[in-house]
Amino acid sequence: MHKAKIAISLDEKTLDHLDRLIRQRIYPSRSCAIREAVEEKLQRFGGSRLARECGKLDSEFEQAMADEGIAGNLI
Repeated sequence: MHKAKIAISLDEKTLDHLDRLIRQRIYPSRSCAIREAVEEKLQRFGGSRLARECGKLDSEFEQAMADEGIAGNLI
């Protein structure tokens, strides 16, 4: 897959944290760490399968089931 170069600005605290992760060999480079972070964030915005499935739930029904379960535990 073709990759494009971009430039970003980070505050010193964030850059120091990023560089610590690289020194600890958690990421091989700044580029790799930032790429992974951006991909993860974009996946979150896209919604995970779990989020999509939860969106299909009937909140009133789920609340009634939860209330019934709680009431059963109190007896």
